[in-house]
Amino acid sequence: MKKIVLLIFFFASLVVVAQEKTFEKEVAKISKRIELITKNQKDSLKTKVLEIDKKLDKGEITKPTAETLKKEVAAYHAKQIELKVGEQERLLQLLVQDKTNGKIASSSNKDFSNDDEINTFTVGNKTFRFTVDSDTNYKNKKEKKWHRSNRRNRSTTTQFVFAMGANNVLQNNQLSSLNDSEYQFRRSRFYELGFTWKTRFSREASQLYFKYGVSFLWNNLRLEDNQYHIKNGDVTEIQVFPQDLKDSRLRHVQMNFPVHLEWDLSKNKKYKDGFVYDRRNSSVRIGIGGFAGFKLGTRQYLEYSDPNNGDIEQVAYDNFNMNVFNYGLSAYLGYKSTSLYVKYDLNPLFKDTETRNISMGLRFDLD
Repeated sequence: MKKIVLLIFFFASLVVVAQEKTFEKEVAKISKRIELITKNQKDSLKTKVLEIDKKLDKGEITKPTAETLKKEVAAYHAKQIELKVGEQERLLQLLVQDKTNGKIASSSNKDFSNDDEINTFTVGNKTFRFTVDSDTNYKNKKEKKWHRSNRRNRSTTTQFVFAMGANNVLQNNQLSSLNDSEYQFRRSRFYELGFTWKTRFSREASQLYFKYGVSFLWNNLRLEDNQYHIKNGDVTEIQVFPQDLKDSRLRHVQMNFPVHLEWDLSKNKKYKDGFVYDRRNSSVRIGIGGFAGFKLGTRQYLEYSDPNNGDIEQVAYDNFNMNVFNYGLSAYLGYKSTSLYVKYDLNPLFKDTETRNISMGLRFDLD
């Protein structure tokens, strides 16, 4: 019961955080930086592997040496992704914490024409400033854009999606099993980045849409009570670590293809000439559907101190008997771009178990 209460408190906190547009913009920036970091590191790794292959073809190095070099550069770039993405995750956590504590302030003001607003917000000891069109200006510009491009009746739009929240597991499909979960509730988190396409079912203005896309998920599970995962043949066990752990985290990254049926209750707008078009993402939205995908990688991080009080970080690259392919159900309920979001895997997390992953948090669909 304690963890379910914490879950409700977590949702309530996230809803408060999500109310400011400035917060959403900063979340989108961090998300794009994470995507760019991953792409740059993978591109760099690909280039280095090609160089190693060229040396092998020329006979400058042997095949065993080439394999060793490839493993080294792969490990290096994996570590770079982990470090750089970790920095962005910490920045995101700081942003959430500062917003919750009321440290991010905004103000509108001076010397801007066209009714634009100046907004400032503070993170730590740094102040940032940007401009946002007023509601009236934004609506006028959006309407003119529709007229200029002659796309008032387009049936498909795209959105950038970012989601984050709590990650945990259920046993035997029982929600009550959260109370007995061996994973930390507040520190087991998930992050999701992706793009979606939103297509209405009819040629005319409608409130019913087919939403589909692609996303990448980072699922983290942190064990309690100084425990860690150990692979024992075809079974993955949870055991007590012989030393005091500072962190015990199992991360699995996956690529998903979500599909939802969405009801967008935004009120349609009628032009003076009688033409009616959809006003999307302007009111309550309800999405019900599911997803299918596959895991891109799994690793376990253990942090502890040696007898000389030196910090040790141990990384184990293994599948830990996790199912490669995954599928499940998902749904969201929100207003405008912000929604409460839940996702549940129908297939077990580990092979030959009844342990299933569940994720709950906030979802941002940004046009």
